[in-house]
Amino acid sequence: MIHLEDELNKLKDSLTEMSYQVMSQLQKSGEALQGFDKELAQEVIRNERRVNALELKIDKECEVICSLMAPVAKDMRFVFATLKINNNLERIADYAENISLVVMGLDHAYDQALLDQLRLAEMQKTALSMMADVITGYDTDNSETARGVFMADLTLNEIHKAAKPLIAEQCRKDPDNIMSYLDLWSVVRRLERIGDHLTNIAEEIIFYLDATVLKHEGKGPEKKEV
Repeated sequence: MIHLEDELNKLKDSLTEMSYQVMSQLQKSGEALQGFDKELAQEVIRNERRVNALELKIDKECEVICSLMAPVAKDMRFVFATLKINNNLERIADYAENISLVVMGLDHAYDQALLDQLRLAEMQKTALSMMADVITGYDTDNSETARGVFMADLTLNEIHKAAKPLIAEQCRKDPDNIMSYLDLWSVVRRLERIGDHLTNIAEEIIFYLDATVLKHEGKGPEKKEV
């Protein structure tokens, strides 16, 4: 006989596996860009199929639990939250693949001084730290750890905002390479969007653990109880 608790534990293990796989994709895509490593970028692109397979597996596990076992209360919130987290993780993996595709299309490495000026390494480090926090929060049932990503996301937003005029100036100075700089801007945009998906994940963890909805309510003290 299949027990609900066993299936919930299996689902949690699957989502944790997915999380670490996506974190690896994110880390490698950043290293590929910083090091102009096309081999590593190609590895990220190849691994995208594994991430997609994991996403489908988790979706199916959620479907089976909901349709056959009718979870209620906290168990139901866990399944719904996991389903939404799974979707956000898949989108993060897509962005990592997109960054790797940018690397594959480059004829030469970006100037390191420009990357430093744009604070791309800092963006990457911040996103990975946020990723580690949501994984820990989910795996250990710790909503306070998950909440840590909200402040970190402000750093990504700040860097993203400052990068736009820097890219525009670079395009004016070097119009022959505008497309390359636009690709670099797309990397900054994707890292900023990754931060948004990570805050979405944190919201779902808090929803599951604390029965508190933060979506559309901001991340501050104004919350809606469910």
